[in-house]
Amino acid sequence: MPSVATTSEIPLLPSASKPLPLTTSTQGLQSIADKHITKGLGRLRDHVFKEGKGVRVLTTENEKLLDFTSGIGVTSLGHAHPDVTAAIVAQAQSIIHVQCAIGLSEPYVQLVESLLTMMPDPSLDSFFFWNSGSEAIEAAIKVTRTKTKRNNIVVMQGGYHGRTSGAAALTRSKTSFFKGTGPLMPCVYTTSFPYWHAMGLPKDTPEEVLVEQAILGIENLLQQQTAPEDTAAIFLEPVIGEGGYVPTPPAYIKHLRQLCDKHGIMLVVDEIQTGFCRTGKTFAIEHSGVKPDLMVFAKGFANGMPISGIVTRSEIMSAMQPGSLGGTYSGNVVACAAALATTRYMRTHDILGHVNARSEQIFKGLREIQADTENGGWMIEEVRGQGLMIAMEFKDPNSKLTRNHSRGDISLPGNLNKLVQDACYDRGLLVLTTSIYPVLRLIPALILSEDEVDEMLSVMKEAIREVAKGVEGK
Repeated sequence: MPSVATTSEIPLLPSASKPLPLTTSTQGLQSIADKHITKGLGRLRDHVFKEGKGVRVLTTENEKLLDFTSGIGVTSLGHAHPDVTAAIVAQAQSIIHVQCAIGLSEPYVQLVESLLTMMPDPSLDSFFFWNSGSEAIEAAIKVTRTKTKRNNIVVMQGGYHGRTSGAAALTRSKTSFFKGTGPLMPCVYTTSFPYWHAMGLPKDTPEEVLVEQAILGIENLLQQQTAPEDTAAIFLEPVIGEGGYVPTPPAYIKHLRQLCDKHGIMLVVDEIQTGFCRTGKTFAIEHSGVKPDLMVFAKGFANGMPISGIVTRSEIMSAMQPGSLGGTYSGNVVACAAALATTRYMRTHDILGHVNARSEQIFKGLREIQADTENGGWMIEEVRGQGLMIAMEFKDPNSKLTRNHSRGDISLPGNLNKLVQDACYDRGLLVLTTSIYPVLRLIPALILSEDEVDEMLSVMKEAIREVAKGVEGK
């Protein structure tokens, strides 16, 4: 390589003798954040994380926390996984940025090779990498509209696809992601999702009835709001994420596939949160046996580095003209190296077997907590999910469906999930809430141990018991 200018050849400025005194104290960091970081960025607490290893994180106040959030499903192999860290360091010492419109990089192409072996169907063979899940959704919108020469898009009630302009227009989980920013991107239509609570039906409604109602909803939609000939795509999460961690019934997915085939509509499967072994399959769509036309992915396949992507059939991607897709950092070489290391680990280890074993352990433990009605289990309406994407929905005084409980005239607070979340935090367990319903979700790293699951269950049991005592006035 040719020599480059060294620091000795570039003169120092006078300010170099007085380096900027960067803040290191926890209180100081929190104060700066409070004054100068946008309030549009919400935080659960003002912990300052400084280290992480596996499913553990350490704060600047030396508080050790058990992390069952994994950065919302991102650090799938745990914090600072040695294989991924080594790949990041090695790549950063080689070349740190290759702009995708200027040239190829080895990790970019090798990542494609790795992903080709993991696809739910061999027809998915043409890739584009971007930086975030929202950006990948934007790319999917562009590809589907370009290929079909249609504008309209159908999304699911409760679905979440991101917060950038186009992605937010597709989001139906909470208005907080887009309120006050309209008008949003037009030509987006919403259909019902087969989830009992969202449909206003009792929890014990048979799945086939939920599917039947959802099918009626989308068939009416295509007759009343967006003609099939005007509809470019249907966007679907195999497990609704922000809408409450609700698996999509396979029968409904199969009907969507038939509907799309009949009308030339593209079925776009959003695997941003569900992909890469999270649900006990490499991709959650595999639980249904359905082949998507286009798949969107991000989060857990680079273990913390910012990279996302879409994959579709070559004949679909060929509709895109050179330059119609791209971005300064898309397919960043260091992120690609991290993703290559992450997917290599997934391909060479029995991650799926491990995920399913830990999933069974968690579901069993949470349902035992639910059954323990003398220690707060009466507050839990439902335990659900798939793989290591698990939720507890609590009872809600504002819902006709879930407000009834076994404790007589005791008044319920409307935020039981948040109260339990806070009680878990106080005991060193990081968990998240989700949806407009009182739902608590668990989305830990895929590599967590049996002992770490037992530790979580012990904390969760204590937290629920404490909250129940408060609600019961004991």
